[in-house]
Amino acid sequence: MRDPAYASRRRGSLRRIDLRRAVTNDFPLKAAALAISILALVAVLESAPGTPEEVVQTYHVALERPEVPAGDVLRGTLGEVVVKLRGPQPSVAKLGPADLHPTPNLDGADFTRNDIQDVPVRVPLTDQSVVAETDPAAVPVRLEKIVARSLTVQVRFANDPPRGFIPGTPTFSSSEVRLTGAQTLVASVAAVFATIRFGDTPIDISTSAAAVPVDAGGNALDGVQSDPPTVQVSVPVLSTSSTRTVPVLWTLRGSVAAGYWISRVTTDPIAVPIQGTPATLAGIDRLDTGPIDVGGLVANKSFRVPLVLPSGVSLLQPTDAVVGVTVVPLSGTRPFPQVAVTVTGVGPVLAADTDPRTVDVVLAGPVATLAALGPDAITASVDAAGKGSGSFPADVVLRLPAGVTAISLQPARVTLTMKPR
Repeated sequence: MRDPAYASRRRGSLRRIDLRRAVTNDFPLKAAALAISILALVAVLESAPGTPEEVVQTYHVALERPEVPAGDVLRGTLGEVVVKLRGPQPSVAKLGPADLHPTPNLDGADFTRNDIQDVPVRVPLTDQSVVAETDPAAVPVRLEKIVARSLTVQVRFANDPPRGFIPGTPTFSSSEVRLTGAQTLVASVAAVFATIRFGDTPIDISTSAAAVPVDAGGNALDGVQSDPPTVQVSVPVLSTSSTRTVPVLWTLRGSVAAGYWISRVTTDPIAVPIQGTPATLAGIDRLDTGPIDVGGLVANKSFRVPLVLPSGVSLLQPTDAVVGVTVVPLSGTRPFPQVAVTVTGVGPVLAADTDPRTVDVVLAGPVATLAALGPDAITASVDAAGKGSGSFPADVVLRLPAGVTAISLQPARVTLTMKPR
């Protein structure tokens, strides 16, 4: 057992410790030591291996055109998408808009379609720790087959020649061009024009002009290539003092088939420019076509015939006339009296009769068709199917040849009488 006096001395020693003095004594040295310890701890923690912070970065990037198989084409513009990058901060920080190449993914596209379809967007990255997403995730594209067709080049004048002059017949170094492009675009080409402009002086033109495909509205079609892309065009400039435009008049010979008549005659062109001396042109008011034989004609027909030129007169543009003759049948009517009425659908143990037994019919149609009909060309019948003994009203049904119609049926209803055999 310890001496009580020792315990008393020990408590007295503890009470004599001064905490304030212990803290403030050499305080600068102690604070510096604490700061050094904290800095060392931070350095150790930063140098220790760990997981980098994951970040998200977005960019607006234009879509790039993908490679398309030979024989196909991707139409239209693609626009842009929002690319979202997700990954470790150091890896994401290395990537900018110039490193991103969003492209429509055509691996699953249907190349047999000619309409718009949605395909996913992919963003190839070499750093596999970064994930790229796009908004939208899919974009609409139009894939079409590349086709070709040939068309004749036509000249189009951007302005009028000088006063007192007219353009002559154009000639081309290549009269046809081959058009290549997307199927729907090539199909919409209505014409190929080479546009030229007259100068202020009346001199003949010989120039190179672009062969431009246009649609039905005359608008140039981008995306259709012409081969050759340009043609050489030559146009003579002629004085109007020795030229004149006169109408074309058709000349018909013979008569169409009996029962037909000519309802319309057209000419193409309807007028042509001619040239000659002023004295010669003064006495000409029209040009006649060569004779056209319409004898026995029973249908519409077109004829290509030359124009008859008076002596001393020539055409500015050599051409024939196409004359269209429209032939229609004469219409008429024909009566068919006392057409026998037959009964169909009679049961095996019944006999049938009608009152009256005949009907009167009037047909309308082409005269030639009506004239060719025999007395048995029309049948009239009533249906007795499902009927037993007794008398019944029955509607008469007519069976007519093609090309004619019934305009009168008397009577249209008869009395059908059914009796046992």
